[in-house]
Amino acid sequence: MKILHTSDWHVGKVLKGRDRFDEHEAVLRSLVSIARAEDVDLVLIAGDLFETTAPSPRAQGLVMQALLALRGDGRQVVAIAGNHDNASLLDSVYRPALGELGLHVLGTPKPPETGGTVSLTTRGGERATVAALPFLNQRYAVRAAELLLHEQSEHALDYARRMAEIVRLLTAQFTPDSVNIVMAHVTLLGGRRGGGEREVQTSFEYEVPASIFPATAHYAALGHLHRQQEIPAPCPAFYPGSPLAIDFGEEANEPAALIVTAAPDARADARRVDVPGGRRLKTLRGSLDQVIAEGERAGDAYLRVILAESARAGLGDYVREKLPDALEVQLDEAHRPRPGSHGPDRPSRADRSPVQLFGDYLAEQRVSDERIERMFAELLEEMTDR
Repeated sequence: MKILHTSDWHVGKVLKGRDRFDEHEAVLRSLVSIARAEDVDLVLIAGDLFETTAPSPRAQGLVMQALLALRGDGRQVVAIAGNHDNASLLDSVYRPALGELGLHVLGTPKPPETGGTVSLTTRGGERATVAALPFLNQRYAVRAAELLLHEQSEHALDYARRMAEIVRLLTAQFTPDSVNIVMAHVTLLGGRRGGGEREVQTSFEYEVPASIFPATAHYAALGHLHRQQEIPAPCPAFYPGSPLAIDFGEEANEPAALIVTAAPDARADARRVDVPGGRRLKTLRGSLDQVIAEGERAGDAYLRVILAESARAGLGDYVREKLPDALEVQLDEAHRPRPGSHGPDRPSRADRSPVQLFGDYLAEQRVSDERIERMFAELLEEMTDR
């Protein structure tokens, strides 16, 4: 059985005000092409289809088209909600509508008999069992435990233990003649962050050990961390990484997905496939002349510029004029404005003119621009002459 494992699409993501719809369209088209070229039997999408819980109609239309295209040629498709997704939207709209077309969508965790464990037969007659666990925040983990485990909240387990018990329940349906898969949008202990994940939902309170996955699973299809990686576990456990770097903290990530080969009598094997379509993200550091020269050689990459220059009026506008793809311009730490000194060594303000005091302020803020001082002096003169 061949499986395409992808996650963390984040359709609708805007980068520093720059719309990325065309990139997402190209990336999802690449995923469909990979599914066809690899002739996969099953597609697993492990959460964060959307960037926001209120996706635009255009973002929803793009995701819907991609899901239907992935379902083409008789491929099975299973998708779960991530922490960015609207679980109610997926359960109330996508699940019933796409279910009629043979796609399996889960917004919230469900008992095995009502969709939490999905039994599939591929077009080649092979069986797969997918224990599907969408993202659970701390609050809803209590409700899920009550629903799935019949656990009373006054005897609540901690987050990691709840997750382990839910996985145990969902994977109890695994059989020896099936390819058994755990699918979860979760932060595993030891996982390396990609840079763009929401920190509050990758903190230690949300980390769970990989030991929650049983050895009876042939593969654990993970989502949430944006860097492609394998996590040591009782079964092969992989994050495919995001197919599109979503912010400059991920510029070193290589957009990719995983092709998994699995059989009931062997551990699954996963290999990386590149996903083209997104523009590179690149950070430039140095003097004004250095970053302009390097930026002109950066092709179509989106740029973050960190200047080793003193602050002066119009500096950011000048960089953006020369480098239209510079989405962020800032000063490096050594040249950033600093709070004024209030200690005993600070010069007295007595007998100093407003122009001199303003000059002191500019010096404290590390702003070196004679034009600003001249403009202040002219404005002051105009105001005092009235």
